Amino acid sequence: MKADELVAVSTSLGGDFKSIEPHLIRLEKHLTLRTYLAGYDMSDLDAKIWVAIKSNRVAVSFVRKGSYANLHRWFTYVEQVHPEIQTEVKAADSARKAKVQAASRAGASYNLALQETGKGVVTRFLPEPSGYLHIGHAKAALLSDYFAHQGYNGQLRLRLDDTNPSKEKEEFQDAIIEDLALMGIKPDTVTYTSDYFDHLYETCLTLIKSGNAYADDTDVDTMREERGKGIASKRRGRTIEENLAIFEEMKNGTEEGLKNCIRAKISVDNPNKAMRDPVIYRCNPNDPHHRTGTTWKMYPTYDLACPVVDSLEGVTHALRSTEYTDRNPQFQWFLDTLKLRQVYMWDFARMNFIRTFLSKRKLAKLVDAGRVWGWDDPRMPTIRGIRRRGMTIAALRDFILKQGPSRNVVSMDWSSFWAANKKEIDPVAPRHTAILKKDHVKVAIIGDEAPAEPRSEDKPLHPKNLSVGTKKVAFSKELILDQADAKSFKDGEEITLMQWGNAIVKSVASGDPITGLSCELNLKGDVRTTDKKVTWLSTQGQKLVDAELWDFDYLITKDKLEEDDDLEQFLTPVTATMEEAYCDEGMTKLKKDDIIQLERRGYYRVDKGYNEGDDKKIVLFCIPTGKNK
Repeated sequence: MKADELVAVSTSLGGDFKSIEPHLIRLEKHLTLRTYLAGYDMSDLDAKIWVAIKSNRVAVSFVRKGSYANLHRWFTYVEQVHPEIQTEVKAADSARKAKVQAASRAGASYNLALQETGKGVVTRFLPEPSGYLHIGHAKAALLSDYFAHQGYNGQLRLRLDDTNPSKEKEEFQDAIIEDLALMGIKPDTVTYTSDYFDHLYETCLTLIKSGNAYADDTDVDTMREERGKGIASKRRGRTIEENLAIFEEMKNGTEEGLKNCIRAKISVDNPNKAMRDPVIYRCNPNDPHHRTGTTWKMYPTYDLACPVVDSLEGVTHALRSTEYTDRNPQFQWFLDTLKLRQVYMWDFARMNFIRTFLSKRKLAKLVDAGRVWGWDDPRMPTIRGIRRRGMTIAALRDFILKQGPSRNVVSMDWSSFWAANKKEIDPVAPRHTAILKKDHVKVAIIGDEAPAEPRSEDKPLHPKNLSVGTKKVAFSKELILDQADAKSFKDGEEITLMQWGNAIVKSVASGDPITGLSCELNLKGDVRTTDKKVTWLSTQGQKLVDAELWDFDYLITKDKLEEDDDLEQFLTPVTATMEEAYCDEGMTKLKKDDIIQLERRGYYRVDKGYNEGDDKKIVLFCIPTGKNK
């Protein structure tokens, strides 16, 4: 092998055994009469290839078995004679262990004792492209990513489970890939269950021919009742020839085929109802598949496709939520019956939040009925929804990973979720000012210290983080402030005008609402002695910015929505409120997705910047902090 070929090999040893075996064979031949790969002494190429093999649990396990004598001789010799080469590998291993320990210290245990990790770790994330990713999917994706890329030097596969063309759209498929990228998840491989439709068809034929599957034309309601009561279908005894003929009718979408489905012949009355002859193929001739068009008139179900394709793709450890625990024996049945490579399962608890539901069917119902603005509505528990509400990706990742892969099912309050986000945004969020338009109060500044002409000063955007920058604050004799503040004042009371100084309330106009008042500046006054520190805006020396301040409530009134609950009965009547406000001129510079704090109001995400659109208005969404919604 030439030097450039060895360089190519050194970068190609990170995959599963199937992908690296040809390279190992080439190295075996190359080392037939050689002590080192290049030259007569230890070279950079020897080091790179040795480290690449050592870092891949699949490769190092195979080499140590001694199947390739020359490669085994070289690998062992380098290990013994050049101990310094192991420094890089040990450093990477130490870093991995440190990450596991750090996660455990943060409140989650990642010491799962996963089986046979020495042979390599390949995890997968398996979403159905029938909706946008929600907070529950985020946990599955992040945990699979963690064990593949941080817990072990493995691989993460993204496989879109597109077996139901009635629900799936290319829009959802693209959104899933985009959302994973936003969360910092980079799968090593992207595939589709539809890539394996031919193989799954042959697999089903194998099950039928071995007597392990049969065609059934029992109607849906009767089948559900029979499975529940442990009663055998009247079609369970069909002959293999009859089943094969009907499967062909299903493939062709004929009238007879459309009456039938294919069921795995596992058990009639197993206490675990997931084992009671599950449906593994069903017809759907009417909805074109978004990738395969009208090629197929029937499609495999999740129960068949999941174990078959997991094994076929080299998945070693499949992580899924505890709602699938009853299906684990079924998953194993398919592996055993079809004599497929073993895939190990780990179940983790779903993330459940109060007054929140994650059913894609019910979420889609809200979208289709116009109850929300779309899948990215800030009231939705989708990744896009909570990001639009103001959740940062860093906080999202940190919060979920701290929950860990525990199997304990709990319903969490959103407060801890948003409190974690506040820790991320508070140190860097610029501070601005907003005064509600409704019943705002005009303030006349009087006295010797009142500015003769409007002026402006540079003030820090963040009182504790000067690196955030500065803003222009306008000062003049004419201010506005909120009605609620004005109603709390008493004549003669000393207050603090934030970022200016103290002032004494001289007169408050009678009436409700209050329309105006006057204050005399007392800039020598001690701000520590006043009870009321109020926000204000000058109406001179700057152009006030029009803004919409939005806040949101939970979509449902019940802490936990049961499966048979009528969604309509528990929908919160009003879930979005908006107040119009004036803001300081510095907010014209804000862009969509910027996060700020409005003094004394809270944190907000910019949903539309001032210069985005013709209406010259900024739209802000209130971000919960853990103390409110």
